[in-house]
Amino acid sequence: QVQLVESGGGLVQAGGSLRLSCATSGRTFSRYAMGWFRQAPGKEREFVVGISWSGPTYYADSVKGRFTISRDNAKNTVYLQMNSLKPEDTAVYYCAASNGVISRGDSIDYWGQGTQVTVSS
Repeated sequence: QVQLVESGGGLVQAGGSLRLSCATSGRTFSRYAMGWFRQAPGKEREFVVGISWSGPTYYADSVKGRFTISRDNAKNTVYLQMNSLKPEDTAVYYCAASNGVISRGDSIDYWGQGTQVTVSS
């Protein structure tokens, strides 16, 4: 069993930055691909960014060049650095862990509870 706990969400003005963290329990963290999804009001949950257990990263086109994912296997933690934030980035952000394809919602084995990110214009 793996538990994911997000932190770092909040309110920021457009153009600002936030850093999300996802702390995980369990000794098998390094075996999972980790990622972030988001869900805006009235919209479906969508893939944002992922990182495999070995390091390669994957980004949705909408966040390329602005968001950066990283992981610290020694701390069982994954991070999402979000820069140049836009109002359309406003959503609940969910940390996710997968033994499969991290970009596919139906491949996610574990979800965090979510953290709200609000970007004001």
